[in-house]
Amino acid sequence: MPTAVETINRQSPVPYYQQLVDVLAERITAGLVQTGERLPSENELCNEFGLSRATVRQALQLLESRGLVQRIAKRGVFVSESPPVRGWVIQGNEGFLENAIGHQNRSVTTRVLRAGPVALPSYASKELEQPEGTIGYELVRLRTLEGVPALYSINYLPPTLAPVVAAAQDVLNGQASLSELLIGAGYALGGAHRTIRAMTPTREIAQALEIKESSPVLRIRSTSWTGAGERFDVYETWVRSEIVPLEVNVSTMDLGSAR
Repeated sequence: MPTAVETINRQSPVPYYQQLVDVLAERITAGLVQTGERLPSENELCNEFGLSRATVRQALQLLESRGLVQRIAKRGVFVSESPPVRGWVIQGNEGFLENAIGHQNRSVTTRVLRAGPVALPSYASKELEQPEGTIGYELVRLRTLEGVPALYSINYLPPTLAPVVAAAQDVLNGQASLSELLIGAGYALGGAHRTIRAMTPTREIAQALEIKESSPVLRIRSTSWTGAGERFDVYETWVRSEIVPLEVNVSTMDLGSAR
């Protein structure tokens, strides 16, 4: 049976899946479950914590997105060996906040500059497969690392996700991850297309990043979709790469698809 600390608080506003993630992550970081060791099965976790199978699966999926565990077909979910991450892995399935905090252990702050309904820009409407002029949701944030402005990001989301983000006060306060919120809403990352260009920023972006308007910075533009192919997020991130180095990991699968 779980200890008092590990029980699910049914009165808490924190979603059950997130509470389970916190418990399992603590077991892993405390060494109660060793690298390479299998976690309890979905059925075992359902019985241990009194949760539905869908909630448990959601929690395990989030742990996998953080790189803490890996699922091996027909065998179960195992604790991963997490190599140190030196920069922001741009093709990973984590958001910047989780990557920076979870792997780099650097002091990260997030300030939300704007949030609310907005007519989607033409490129975002096209990427999200929405009609021109669709009212979606805009989230504009500035991230600092150790007190230095490092990233300026703009997320555009379709109308179906507008109420989800609008109700997430912790995300709007810059205290929680948009990526984890979307996973919790059933929009786990199935794939993404990202382009990188060195560009000069607008005046607003240059002022936020505390750089000159003539200073080129890296602009990453990304479209994300679920495993079922539903497009749910378009973002544009301006990165001071002298502060946040970017990494690209290449696997044999990547090489095969590039040929």
